[in-house]
Amino acid sequence: MSDKMILAFDTSGPYCGTAIFAGGDVIAARHEEMVKGQAEALMPLIEATMRDANLALSQLTQIAVGTGPGNFTGIRIAVSAARGLSLSLGIPATGVTLFEALAVKGPLPILATLQATRHELYVSEIHDDWHSEPQQMAIEHIPPPSADGCTCIGHRSHEVAAHLGLHAQPAAFAPASAIARHVAALEHIPDARPTPYYLRPADAAPPRDPAPVILS
Repeated sequence: MSDKMILAFDTSGPYCGTAIFAGGDVIAARHEEMVKGQAEALMPLIEATMRDANLALSQLTQIAVGTGPGNFTGIRIAVSAARGLSLSLGIPATGVTLFEALAVKGPLPILATLQATRHELYVSEIHDDWHSEPQQMAIEHIPPPSADGCTCIGHRSHEVAAHLGLHAQPAAFAPASAIARHVAALEHIPDARPTPYYLRPADAAPPRDPAPVILS
Protein backbone atom coordinates (compact mmCIF):
# COMPACT_ATOMS: atom_id res chain seq x y z
CA MET A 1 0.00 0.00 0.00
CA SER A 2 1.31 3.45 -0.91
CA ASP A 3 2.50 5.67 1.94
CA LYS A 4 2.01 8.81 -0.14
CA MET A 5 -0.40 11.37 1.24
CA ILE A 6 -1.00 14.00 -1.43
CA LEU A 7 -3.17 17.11 -1.35
CA ALA A 8 -4.15 18.18 -4.88
CA PHE A 9 -6.13 21.21 -5.97
CA ASP A 10 -6.97 23.14 -9.11
CA THR A 11 -8.59 26.52 -9.77
CA SER A 12 -7.60 27.02 -13.41
CA GLY A 13 -11.21 26.89 -14.66
CA PRO A 14 -14.61 28.13 -13.48
CA TYR A 15 -14.43 25.88 -10.43
CA CYS A 16 -12.49 25.08 -7.29
CA GLY A 17 -11.47 21.45 -6.84
CA THR A 18 -9.56 19.49 -4.20
CA ALA A 19 -8.58 15.87 -3.64
CA ILE A 20 -6.65 13.79 -1.11
CA PHE A 21 -4.67 10.74 -2.24
CA ALA A 22 -3.77 8.32 0.58
CA GLY A 23 -3.53 4.57 0.99
CA GLY A 24 -3.18 4.06 -2.74
CA ASP A 25 -6.25 5.96 -3.93
CA VAL A 26 -8.19 9.22 -3.69
CA ILE A 27 -10.05 9.06 -0.38
CA ALA A 28 -11.72 12.48 -0.37
CA ALA A 29 -12.51 15.06 -3.04
CA ARG A 30 -14.63 18.17 -3.50
CA HIS A 31 -15.52 20.15 -6.61
CA GLU A 32 -17.48 23.38 -6.63
CA GLU A 33 -18.43 25.27 -9.79
CA MET A 34 -17.73 29.01 -9.59
CA VAL A 35 -16.92 31.68 -12.13
CA LYS A 36 -15.07 33.81 -9.58
CA GLY A 37 -14.18 33.74 -5.90
CA GLN A 38 -11.62 30.92 -6.03
CA ALA A 39 -9.17 32.91 -3.93
CA GLU A 40 -11.64 33.05 -1.04
CA ALA A 41 -12.95 29.51 -1.57
CA LEU A 42 -9.73 27.50 -1.95
CA MET A 43 -8.43 27.30 1.63
CA PRO A 44 -11.85 26.58 3.21
CA LEU A 45 -12.35 23.84 0.58
CA ILE A 46 -8.93 22.39 1.38
CA GLU A 47 -9.78 22.38 5.09
CA ALA A 48 -13.13 20.68 4.42
CA THR A 49 -11.47 18.02 2.24
CA MET A 50 -8.83 17.36 4.90
CA ARG A 51 -11.64 16.85 7.44
CA ASP A 52 -13.39 14.48 5.03
CA ALA A 53 -10.18 12.44 4.83
CA ASN A 54 -9.63 12.66 8.61
CA LEU A 55 -6.10 13.94 8.02
CA ALA A 56 -4.07 16.88 9.23
CA LEU A 57 -1.88 19.03 7.00
CA SER A 58 1.15 17.83 8.98
CA GLN A 59 0.54 14.29 7.68
CA LEU A 60 0.85 15.25 4.02
CA THR A 61 3.90 14.14 2.05
CA GLN A 62 3.32 16.17 -1.11
CA ILE A 63 1.29 18.96 -2.73
CA ALA A 64 0.00 18.67 -6.32
CA VAL A 65 -1.48 21.57 -8.24
CA GLY A 66 -3.07 22.22 -11.61
CA THR A 67 -0.94 24.67 -13.60
CA GLY A 68 -3.26 25.29 -16.58
CA PRO A 69 -3.80 26.25 -19.27
CA GLY A 70 -6.85 28.17 -18.16
CA ASN A 71 -7.84 31.32 -16.33
CA PHE A 72 -4.75 33.41 -15.54
CA THR A 73 -5.97 34.56 -12.13
CA GLY A 74 -7.15 31.08 -11.16
CA ILE A 75 -3.83 29.51 -12.13
CA ARG A 76 -1.88 32.06 -10.09
CA ILE A 77 -4.12 31.48 -7.05
CA ALA A 78 -3.52 27.74 -7.03
CA VAL A 79 0.20 27.86 -7.83
CA SER A 80 0.81 30.49 -5.12
CA ALA A 81 -1.11 28.41 -2.58
CA ALA A 82 0.84 25.29 -3.52
CA ARG A 83 4.17 27.06 -3.13
CA GLY A 84 3.10 28.54 0.21
CA LEU A 85 1.94 25.19 1.60
CA SER A 86 5.10 23.50 0.32
CA LEU A 87 7.28 26.03 2.09
CA SER A 88 5.33 26.04 5.36
CA LEU A 89 5.01 22.23 5.57
CA GLY A 90 8.49 21.43 4.24
CA ILE A 91 7.19 19.07 1.54
CA PRO A 92 7.51 19.17 -2.26
CA ALA A 93 4.93 20.72 -4.56
CA THR A 94 4.47 19.40 -8.09
CA GLY A 95 2.67 21.08 -10.98
CA VAL A 96 0.47 19.13 -13.40
CA THR A 97 -0.93 20.50 -16.63
CA LEU A 98 -4.59 19.90 -17.42
CA PHE A 99 -3.51 17.97 -20.52
CA GLU A 100 -1.71 15.51 -18.24
CA ALA A 101 -4.79 15.37 -16.03
CA LEU A 102 -7.06 14.54 -18.98
CA ALA A 103 -4.79 11.63 -19.91
CA VAL A 104 -5.02 9.91 -16.50
CA LYS A 105 -6.61 6.48 -17.03
CA GLY A 106 -7.48 7.57 -20.56
CA PRO A 107 -7.52 5.13 -23.50
CA LEU A 108 -4.30 6.38 -25.08
CA PRO A 109 -3.79 7.76 -27.63
CA ILE A 110 -6.17 10.62 -26.98
CA LEU A 111 -6.92 13.98 -28.55
CA ALA A 112 -7.16 16.28 -25.54
CA THR A 113 -9.06 19.56 -25.77
CA LEU A 114 -9.29 22.47 -23.34
CA GLN A 115 -11.28 25.69 -23.58
CA ALA A 116 -9.35 28.63 -25.04
CA THR A 117 -10.44 32.13 -26.05
CA ARG A 118 -12.64 33.26 -28.94
CA HIS A 119 -14.69 30.06 -28.83
CA GLU A 120 -11.59 28.08 -29.76
CA LEU A 121 -9.84 25.12 -28.13
CA TYR A 122 -6.33 24.17 -27.06
CA VAL A 123 -5.62 20.82 -28.71
CA SER A 124 -2.90 18.24 -28.01
CA GLU A 125 -2.47 14.63 -29.15
CA ILE A 126 -1.21 12.47 -26.27
CA HIS A 127 0.45 9.05 -26.49
CA ASP A 128 2.19 6.87 -23.87
CA ASP A 129 5.55 8.62 -24.24
CA TRP A 130 4.85 11.57 -26.52
CA HIS A 131 2.48 14.49 -26.90
CA SER A 132 2.13 17.17 -29.53
CA GLU A 133 2.71 20.84 -28.79
CA PRO A 134 -0.70 22.31 -27.86
CA GLN A 135 -2.27 24.47 -30.55
CA GLN A 136 -5.17 26.91 -30.32
CA MET A 137 -7.75 26.61 -33.09
CA ALA A 138 -11.42 26.46 -33.99
CA ILE A 139 -12.98 23.01 -34.14
CA GLU A 140 -13.39 23.15 -37.92
CA HIS A 141 -9.62 23.68 -38.28
CA ILE A 142 -8.52 20.74 -36.10
CA PRO A 143 -6.66 18.26 -38.36
CA PRO A 144 -7.01 14.47 -38.07
CA PRO A 145 -4.66 13.01 -35.43
CA SER A 146 -1.47 11.30 -36.55
CA ALA A 147 -2.40 8.01 -34.86
CA ASP A 148 -5.33 5.73 -35.56
CA GLY A 149 -7.83 5.05 -32.77
CA CYS A 150 -7.54 8.40 -30.98
CA THR A 151 -10.30 9.10 -28.46
CA CYS A 152 -11.44 12.70 -27.94
CA ILE A 153 -11.46 13.79 -24.28
CA GLY A 154 -12.00 17.24 -22.83
CA HIS A 155 -13.98 20.39 -23.59
CA ARG A 156 -16.48 19.99 -26.44
CA SER A 157 -15.01 16.57 -27.17
CA HIS A 158 -18.22 15.31 -28.79
CA GLU A 159 -18.15 18.20 -31.26
CA VAL A 160 -14.49 17.48 -32.03
CA ALA A 161 -15.23 13.77 -32.45
CA ALA A 162 -18.10 14.51 -34.83
CA HIS A 163 -15.83 16.77 -36.90
CA LEU A 164 -13.09 14.13 -37.16
CA GLY A 165 -15.20 10.98 -37.21
CA LEU A 166 -13.75 9.77 -33.91
CA HIS A 167 -15.08 8.45 -30.60
CA ALA A 168 -15.45 10.75 -27.57
CA GLN A 169 -15.70 10.03 -23.88
CA PRO A 170 -15.58 12.07 -20.67
CA ALA A 171 -12.43 12.41 -18.59
CA ALA A 172 -12.01 9.58 -16.11
CA PHE A 173 -11.79 11.92 -13.11
CA ALA A 174 -12.45 15.50 -12.05
CA PRO A 175 -9.33 17.68 -12.46
CA ALA A 176 -8.11 17.63 -8.85
CA SER A 177 -8.57 13.86 -8.51
CA ALA A 178 -6.74 13.29 -11.79
CA ILE A 179 -3.91 15.59 -10.68
CA ALA A 180 -3.54 13.67 -7.41
CA ARG A 181 -3.42 10.33 -9.23
CA HIS A 182 -0.94 11.61 -11.80
CA VAL A 183 1.50 12.79 -9.13
CA ALA A 184 1.05 9.61 -7.09
CA ALA A 185 2.10 7.58 -10.14
CA LEU A 186 5.35 9.51 -10.69
CA GLU A 187 8.46 7.49 -9.91
CA HIS A 188 10.50 10.58 -9.11
CA ILE A 189 9.41 13.91 -7.65
CA PRO A 190 10.46 16.78 -9.95
CA ASP A 191 12.86 19.27 -8.38
CA ALA A 192 11.31 22.33 -10.03
CA ARG A 193 8.64 24.29 -8.20
CA PRO A 194 5.24 24.47 -9.92
CA THR A 195 4.85 27.36 -12.35
CA PRO A 196 1.84 28.57 -14.35
CA TYR A 197 1.43 26.90 -17.74
CA TYR A 198 0.36 29.71 -20.04
CA LEU A 199 -0.30 29.19 -23.75
CA ARG A 200 -1.08 32.83 -24.58
CA PRO A 201 -0.11 36.25 -23.23
CA ALA A 202 -2.18 37.81 -20.47
CA ASP A 203 -5.04 40.02 -21.65
CA ALA A 204 -4.27 42.74 -19.11
CA ALA A 205 -2.58 45.86 -20.48
CA PRO A 206 0.59 47.11 -18.75
CA PRO A 207 0.07 50.01 -16.34
CA ARG A 208 0.66 53.50 -17.73
CA ASP A 209 2.35 54.75 -14.58
CA PRO A 210 5.97 53.68 -13.93
CA ALA A 211 6.51 50.92 -11.41
CA PRO A 212 7.51 52.00 -7.90
CA VAL A 213 11.18 51.81 -6.99
CA ILE A 214 11.92 48.89 -4.65
CA LEU A 215 14.37 49.97 -1.96
CA SER A 216 16.95 47.43 -0.90
